[in-house]
Amino acid sequence: MMKLLKTLYAVLCLTMGGCMLSSCIEEYEADISADDTGLLVVEGTICAAQMNQFSLSLTKALNSPDTPQMVTGATVSVRGSDGTEYPTQATDGYYSCWIDALSPDVEYYLHIETDGEVYESDPQKPLRTEKITDIKGVQSTPDSPIDVLVTPTEPFERDHANYYSWTYDETWQVYPDYRTTMYFDTEKKEPVYKDIYHFPMWGWVDATGSTMAVGASTGYDGQHIRDFKIYDIDRGDVRMYHRYSGLVHQRAISKAEYEYELARRKAGSEMGGLFTPLPSALPTNIHCLTSDKHVIGFIGCSLNTSEYRFFLNGEEYAIRRPTGSDTRVWLDNPTMDACCRMVEQGMYLCEWIVPEMSMDGKLHAVWAFLHQLDVRYGYEGAYIEEPDFWSLNENVSY
Repeated sequence: MMKLLKTLYAVLCLTMGGCMLSSCIEEYEADISADDTGLLVVEGTICAAQMNQFSLSLTKALNSPDTPQMVTGATVSVRGSDGTEYPTQATDGYYSCWIDALSPDVEYYLHIETDGEVYESDPQKPLRTEKITDIKGVQSTPDSPIDVLVTPTEPFERDHANYYSWTYDETWQVYPDYRTTMYFDTEKKEPVYKDIYHFPMWGWVDATGSTMAVGASTGYDGQHIRDFKIYDIDRGDVRMYHRYSGLVHQRAISKAEYEYELARRKAGSEMGGLFTPLPSALPTNIHCLTSDKHVIGFIGCSLNTSEYRFFLNGEEYAIRRPTGSDTRVWLDNPTMDACCRMVEQGMYLCEWIVPEMSMDGKLHAVWAFLHQLDVRYGYEGAYIEEPDFWSLNENVSY
């Protein structure tokens, strides 16, 4: 959600910035309407059987901080043409409500009251979403990233184009840089071959996907999308070193929402070019009922969201792992007092190589930091409790 908001702000700032860049030919004073600052930005989707979250913020002028200006104190609710209403709970500009079920025959819309104005999205019937048949990772060449391709099941409607959006969550396995099954006893001043720390052998990291993909079935036989790329993973990314799992969320969207997403991305990617539309020119289905104020955003409406969990094993792809040098600390012929000082500094003994076993005939004590031995400190957000789905051997469609 935050990424979508920042993209919208980038459209405004880059458009204005493109006009204000210095020129060696002549000075140009941009004619930028003040109406494109302070516009209400609304993001979110009305969907059944989940927590619905809507964000309200305002566009900012050039040189303003990147952090969105969130709108607090608004009254926001999801309403239906049958008189149903779902009030939201507000937290710092985010407005949430749980919706158990939506009726396919009722039109739903978002109602907003803020700063003396009333806004509503266009009423729309919730769209049904097909399940996902398959998701796979494909690496076209040994040097290529791993493309994640999705294939929905056959569409409910085959006589016209179908549109979808996909988001995803990720989980991947991580291993420590080094392991140790010994420690240095500071009282006896000698190494002890015993695993007293019980550092975890591995862990897991969760993340929310950084992109949202949208696609249309035009050009596919029977309006059935097959092997559509929704994101990729670089072959040198830590996510692919071992085992990776993705949970993809698929939602059927309207043609209007699809076109809104394309226009928003196009405006952001053109980086303020001469012909880039201002934010107020982006399509929207949200309108101010009490004035002529423009609104940025689009509210979709879905009867359900389909999910699919898949797994990728790094050993099945041409993965590039770093081949860096040993980053542990080596002490040559250390005194026992020096070893005690290493322990006091938070170091952990990994190896004790006696002169008879070393290449140069010296005593070597090898030390590592905690973040090199424990994944909970070496990887941001890592945890060691195995996810309940990690034992699955096959992909699962929900």
